[in-house]
Amino acid sequence: MKIVFAGTPDFAVPSLRAAVRHNEVVAVYTQPDRPAGRGRGLTASPVKLEAIKRGIPVLQPETLRNPETQAALRLMAPDVMVVVAYGLILPKAVLEIPRYGCWNVHASLLPRWRGAAPIQRAIEAGDTESGVCLMQMEAGLDTGPVLLSLSTPISETDTGGQLHDRLAELGGQVLADGLGLLRADMRPVPRPQPAQGVTYAHKLDKAEARLDWSQPAQVLARKVRAFVPWPIAEGQVAGERLRIHGAIAIDLAHNAAPGTLLAATRQGLDIACGQGALRLRVVQREGGKAITAADYLNARRDLSGA
Repeated sequence: MKIVFAGTPDFAVPSLRAAVRHNEVVAVYTQPDRPAGRGRGLTASPVKLEAIKRGIPVLQPETLRNPETQAALRLMAPDVMVVVAYGLILPKAVLEIPRYGCWNVHASLLPRWRGAAPIQRAIEAGDTESGVCLMQMEAGLDTGPVLLSLSTPISETDTGGQLHDRLAELGGQVLADGLGLLRADMRPVPRPQPAQGVTYAHKLDKAEARLDWSQPAQVLARKVRAFVPWPIAEGQVAGERLRIHGAIAIDLAHNAAPGTLLAATRQGLDIACGQGALRLRVVQREGGKAITAADYLNARRDLSGA
């Protein structure tokens, strides 16, 4: 079997490793190298680095709409093209090239959380379950029929990063299962997505990181967890802007204005919210690193015992 793989970030790497187990990947597509880091030097994607390590040819077109790019893909005569967080739109002409079409590993239980940020939106919304779907791609945004799926619970402490890593591994597993069936001539049966329960996971925006203290503490605690490791929640606390890496909601009755510092102890900084309070346990000052509330209070003697 000939497999063409298309992916870019860390999330796609476990799926690439699953696809290459039988040495069937003939080419890897990934986004062009982008400036990154303090020096803004061109940096290869995690998928490109993994492909190079395994000696797989890497292609990095700016678009797949170019006729020459499509012709090159057609010459490979792939049986299936696996797409995982690639970042480029696949035009209809590309979807029709592989013998079995294009398969996508998506980080949600479709039709819930179609779109760009399903992991963070699931935590932010308070979902208790997430998962991955192996989907047959079509022209719509994550609308194709589901071939296979695997689920995982979301705990009350899961961050966006922790759920990301767990779903990335599940993605590799569900892809391995699907390819195994294909090799055995038992192609997974496509199951159309139900019309009910469709939600969209819009792309994360840095502006969303600013916490609105008038919201309930439970809502803000979920945002804090969802936005680790990016974009990291932030808010005005005791006269300065802090980035918030860890926080929990406290069921605390108060009459204080939202944003008021209610208490500052080694256990955390309690901030008045529209309902309850948010206890900040890990924070980051401007230009500093993430520290515990206890270490923060060591630097803010004016708040000690507040």
